[in-house]
Amino acid sequence: MLKMPKIITKTLSARLSLMVTGAVAVLLLASMAVVFHFSRMALKREALEMAAETLDGTHQHIDNVLLSAEQTTGNIYYDLSAHLDDKEQMLSYSRQAVACNPYIVGCAIAFEPHFFAGHDLFMAYARRQDYADDNSEIITPSSFGRRPYTEQAWYAQPMKTGRPCWLPIKGEDEPIITFSLPFYYQNSEKLGGVIAVDVSLSALTRILEAVKPSPHGYAMLLGRDGTFISHPDTTKLFYQTVFTQTKNGANPSVREFAEAMLAGQTGYKSFQLNGSNNYVFYKPFRRSAVPGRAMERLGWSIGIVEPEDDVFSEYNLLHYYVLGIAIIGILLFFVLCGMVIHRQVRPLRLLTHSVQRIAAGHYDETIPYTRRNDEIGKLQDHFQKMQQSLAHYVSQLEELTNTLYERGNVLRNAYRKAQEADRMKTAFLHHMTNQMQEPAAVISQSVATLCDTQQPISRQEACQAAETIQQQSKVITDLLGQMLDTAENDTGKEGAHD
Repeated sequence: MLKMPKIITKTLSARLSLMVTGAVAVLLLASMAVVFHFSRMALKREALEMAAETLDGTHQHIDNVLLSAEQTTGNIYYDLSAHLDDKEQMLSYSRQAVACNPYIVGCAIAFEPHFFAGHDLFMAYARRQDYADDNSEIITPSSFGRRPYTEQAWYAQPMKTGRPCWLPIKGEDEPIITFSLPFYYQNSEKLGGVIAVDVSLSALTRILEAVKPSPHGYAMLLGRDGTFISHPDTTKLFYQTVFTQTKNGANPSVREFAEAMLAGQTGYKSFQLNGSNNYVFYKPFRRSAVPGRAMERLGWSIGIVEPEDDVFSEYNLLHYYVLGIAIIGILLFFVLCGMVIHRQVRPLRLLTHSVQRIAAGHYDETIPYTRRNDEIGKLQDHFQKMQQSLAHYVSQLEELTNTLYERGNVLRNAYRKAQEADRMKTAFLHHMTNQMQEPAAVISQSVATLCDTQQPISRQEACQAAETIQQQSKVITDLLGQMLDTAENDTGKEGAHD
């Protein structure tokens, strides 16, 4: 799964922009998929309609060419019966047929053997020297093909059936199709010969090329056995059939549409040829019903081949344009959405910065006032009130701390002084006690002297000892008086301090 860089998804605005843009992109792509699906269907229907119109127009154009050749042959037929014995007139008819119809490249009026005395075979034949040039000189060769005309299909088949027909023939210079019309002896039911007019397949190819449906598309005309009557590649004419390509390894889909065309079906199929996908639109070639026209079934089929890239070229181009515009639009939407969301969440960034400073100990950090009434505005107001309450509480706490600190200093000083006083009292007591030791020792010694019964003392010595005891007692009494005075002074100072 593709992961976005952390630098993009680090901020809230970027993540929200990605989420919104992703949702919009999914909806847009889904909408585009639906639009492209129906657009492709509509384009396909349009291509079918256009191909059908092109087929109809091409079919009609070719049929008009064939009809003009048939009518030219019919005109000769109606004039022929009155001049069957005039060989020169036969040649004139042939030349007029070629000169008057630009699609006719040759005309032959062939008679039965021995129709004319002294001639085993006679054929009045005129053709253009260059089939591709409508202004080419008209020549009158004495023969057509290497075999006698009686052995050629354009003569033998109508003489056998007694009916006109269209036949593809290789021709002397290039492939042609020939319309053969049998004629009868004057006032007789016996066939006298065949009038044949040749239409160059290059002329039909030019007609098909003129209605080229797409840059790489082409039209083709198939005979009843799958031979190419008309095709842009003239090397295929009479030398290949549509089935030859399947034998050479072409995709089987080629055979499918070929069989459908030869079966006289109308429609379209897709096939692969030379690695590319193509569509072929086809219909049977049926000639228009005209009074006096022979309506035998030719078994031909006309088709238009278009590469899929040509059919859907505008669709594919539109697809790329729309896809590019969609990508650019999504990127612009992402940038615009990011800018809007970035602006909308700016108070959150300010709150985050302020909270970080408050967490770092800056309780007097000011949270700006906002006029927004949405959730972010309310959050900012609540944070502002919380900061003010916290600052007030911290201020009171600091004042209490300072007071306690000051009182602590006083207590520490008092305690230090009390300790000092105790030390002084102890030293004073020690000093007083030391001062009392000597008098007490003297008193003790004097008392011991007075109380010693083993050694009698004189009155004078007793008086002196009593006086010594009295003096030392006075010293002790004075020391005790000083101690009491000191104690009373200290008690008075403590009471005054309290």
